Amino acid sequence: MNKFLIIGLGNVGTEYHRTRHNIGFDVVDAFVLKHGGMFQLGRLAYMAEVKWKGKIFICLKPTTFMNLSGKAFKYWMDKEKIALENTITIVDDVALPISKLRLRPSGSDGGHNGLRDIQLTIGTDQYPKLRFGTGNNFPKGMQVEFVLGRWWPEEQPIVQQKTEKCIDVIESFATIGIAKAMNMVNNISFTQ
Repeated sequence: MNKFLIIGLGNVGTEYHRTRHNIGFDVVDAFVLKHGGMFQLGRLAYMAEVKWKGKIFICLKPTTFMNLSGKAFKYWMDKEKIALENTITIVDDVALPISKLRLRPSGSDGGHNGLRDIQLTIGTDQYPKLRFGTGNNFPKGMQVEFVLGRWWPEEQPIVQQKTEKCIDVIESFATIGIAKAMNMVNNISFTQ
């Protein structure tokens, strides 16, 4: 059976629940719920194992906080013997408009502390990332408050659409490969 590591980045704690910065957690929650899985507390992360179409998905929500996400990533990748190219990291991205998702097989951390820690821990930026655009509708100097803030009511419909599309992207990534999955999602503009 092919194995995949699906890691959503976020912070543990009710104060971070449903914030822009925790969209990685929300996407992984939705994927696990769709496939009838259940999270349990494991080493460095909440973990759920999901089986679908002859594939195993190890789904993670690190408990290490965003800036130390690399520890959980590396531990579970090594423990489950998952190839780096069979991982996908879901993360918020202020550089992308809220209308966009972007899947890439590699790329820089783009200033994101969670991605930076993963890159430092595994020694490369050559791993797949699914970036969930949050937009950058915040005054200068207020980025932290923006990303740690909850979605505005008018953003909720597009966030829901994009979350559902992320589930499709994860499934496609595992069944038809990253190139075709990228073609499926990178050119879509979601509308409110």
